Amino acid sequence: MGTGLIYTASGLDRAANQRSDADWVAARLAEPDMRLVPVWRNQNLVNGDAHAPVPAMPRGDQARHLISQGGSLVFLGLAEGTPLFSADFSSMAENEALSLAVRMVDGDASFVDLRATGWLLPRDQAAVLAYARGLSYWHRSHAFCGRCGQPTAIHQGGHMRKCTDDACARETYPRTDPAVIMLVTDDGIGGHGPRCLLGRHHRWNFAMYSTLAGFVEPGESLEEAVAREVFEEAGVPVTDVTYMASQPWPFPASLMLGYWAKATSVDINIDDDELQDARWFTVDDVAAFGEWGADIPDDMPRLPRKDSIARWLIETWRDEHT
Repeated sequence: MGTGLIYTASGLDRAANQRSDADWVAARLAEPDMRLVPVWRNQNLVNGDAHAPVPAMPRGDQARHLISQGGSLVFLGLAEGTPLFSADFSSMAENEALSLAVRMVDGDASFVDLRATGWLLPRDQAAVLAYARGLSYWHRSHAFCGRCGQPTAIHQGGHMRKCTDDACARETYPRTDPAVIMLVTDDGIGGHGPRCLLGRHHRWNFAMYSTLAGFVEPGESLEEAVAREVFEEAGVPVTDVTYMASQPWPFPASLMLGYWAKATSVDINIDDDELQDARWFTVDDVAAFGEWGADIPDDMPRLPRKDSIARWLIETWRDEHT
């Protein structure tokens, strides 16, 4: 399941057994064909316009020159044997970072929000950019020790930070926050199925309807989190919680765990703090939705972005009932 989900299947060999060896990482950095993924304040460097982006990845000496100007160097892995690194230039002003990076690549390069362009890229390329973005965010968020407050230093090719105070020496590793995202279905208990339950959040100033979602709490199973979040947000009890697929979502640091669940009641009672609206939609309703970003009236329902597992869950259900 989950075939075609964006930000999955990078194809990288992360070389976890080698990246803790600083000499091995340094040797990979010195290879003439090594490549670099530049990141600036959660944005990735691409060539081309917003409709046809191409990841901009300097190689060799150009990449090493860029690295000397940036911070948080991370070894991402081997792409068919080619070493791949990322470096974060967030400490620079945008014009400074862009001017430096553009000199190292061909074409009209710019830093872009991956969520706006990821679905236009091949899956493996989108996955690599998301991976670099996620690790860069983690490094910026863990520059100081959470135990004693002293600065931390990068180790293991960028996959661990260690407190520089020898008396503390706490090691911190990248973490991903698990979040459940679920399509709730009515298979006919209300006499109108099949239908799916979609909600609209306050943060959207247009009628974008999507699956419900939420973070997993301590001491809670994934299935329990699905049932709790659906009931908290929409007042709908569910059963038959079924895992469908997962998707890395480093915006900034989540793993989306996708489910289907069956409603045992079709009565909706939304939490006004969580949702602006929630409705049951038929297959035909969903087929008539507009696209994210389309030039349509704000009150016309539209689907989530094409790069999201929310979109995949909805379309998989729609296609199964078409």
